[in-house]
Amino acid sequence: MSAWLQRFAGLARPGARAVDVACGAGRHARWLAARGCRVLALDRDRAALASCAAPGVARLCCDLEADGWPLADAARFDLVLVTRYLWRPLLPALVAAVAAGGALLYETFGVGQEQLGRPRRPEFLLRPGELLDAVRGELEVVAYEWGRADLPEPAIVQRIAAVRAPAAPPALGSGPA
Repeated sequence: MSAWLQRFAGLARPGARAVDVACGAGRHARWLAARGCRVLALDRDRAALASCAAPGVARLCCDLEADGWPLADAARFDLVLVTRYLWRPLLPALVAAVAAGGALLYETFGVGQEQLGRPRRPEFLLRPGELLDAVRGELEVVAYEWGRADLPEPAIVQRIAAVRAPAAPPALGSGPA
């Protein structure tokens, strides 16, 4: 279980609509659903998706790398969650999918991980500050970390918790008299 998710899950409002990207067996999707979120779990592995069946969890089998973002451009979520996954072409769609007042929680491996274990290929390792660059001008950073983490095993990670400003209320005097 991601301690980062547990730490910042409160950024999502009660009853939040969440998406767990590259969810694998869905431990995070099920955890969020157990806390009242309506979760869409995305993964390309049908067997893994089958294991994340739970009340409050909808599942969509899709290959994000071959086919891109599978949802309509207008799809917005109160919480966009990504853990241990990186496909750079998807970053703009993930940031755009954060609804007004919503949050992005992203946590994956960074450069330096290749010295400790898998993944080792540069295309799967975030460069220093890369998540900050991905949200710049779109989301407000609540927390950011980059460096060595020792739990559950030693790894070089980069994490961000970022929010989109809430929608502005209507102007005074714009309603019926």
